[in-house]
Amino acid sequence: MIRIKKYAAIDIGSNAMRLLIANIVEEEGQETQFNKSSLVRVPIRLGQDAFTVGEISPENTERMVDAMKAFNLLMKVHKVERYMAFATSAMREAYNAKEVVALIKKKADIKIEIIDGKKEAAIIASTDLHHLLKTDETYLFVDVGGGSTEFTLFSNGKMVNSRSFKAGTVRLLNDMVPDVVWNEIEKWIKTNTADYDEVALIGSGGNINKIFKMSGKIQEKPLSYIYLNSQYTYFNSLSYEQRISQLGLNPDRADVIVPATRIYLNAMKWSGARQIFVPKIGLSDGIVKAMYYGKI
Repeated sequence: MIRIKKYAAIDIGSNAMRLLIANIVEEEGQETQFNKSSLVRVPIRLGQDAFTVGEISPENTERMVDAMKAFNLLMKVHKVERYMAFATSAMREAYNAKEVVALIKKKADIKIEIIDGKKEAAIIASTDLHHLLKTDETYLFVDVGGGSTEFTLFSNGKMVNSRSFKAGTVRLLNDMVPDVVWNEIEKWIKTNTADYDEVALIGSGGNINKIFKMSGKIQEKPLSYIYLNSQYTYFNSLSYEQRISQLGLNPDRADVIVPATRIYLNAMKWSGARQIFVPKIGLSDGIVKAMYYGKI
């Protein structure tokens, strides 16, 4: 007998907000399947507010409320049984975040939890990484967001160490990542990967997913450092407008894709990784799985 549950995850990031609705298929004697039913992405750049002026603006608060009302209706139409909504870096830093969360609960009836970088990394890492992780190899998992980047080291199929840094794409666009932060990241990566002969990267986030899609590679195949570096050079050679017209990028992707690629390249360089695997996972996938397995 097959049972299907419907769960939803809302990821309120620094660059965009996402609603993922997933079908969870349970069949006796089979591994539980998590299938994407719907994914809606709304480009509300909260980080632009939070990192520059320290608060979510009235305009963006209104847009958030509208988006959450829409998300609520979509969940109702899809007959979602259970959902969770998590906010990350931008909401962590906005001093009016609690008021915004209260307003959304009142007007859109959606309860939002603001989580720290450690919990964010743990939720993302709880996604189906086990089928990717070869037990005898070492991986540096890098999730690049708008406000922060989470680094998690896995070896022999187990998590060794994890750390979140305030180096995200929206911050980089606003020149808000000082050299001291880059130095800390370099030191952390080099220290934690020093004992391993070979490290491969696992990249997570909208930007690396887009680069992977543009490469035309099949899902299990990695991208090389050389390929990623050439793409970085290519992106830099184009203007913002050209990235939209020639590469077909969304306006809110065309600027952040450059600093995101820089973060992945630096992580590869400092860890000595020559390859980056790009599974289709992110915070919203992690939320659904963590809910199902009772981890959150």
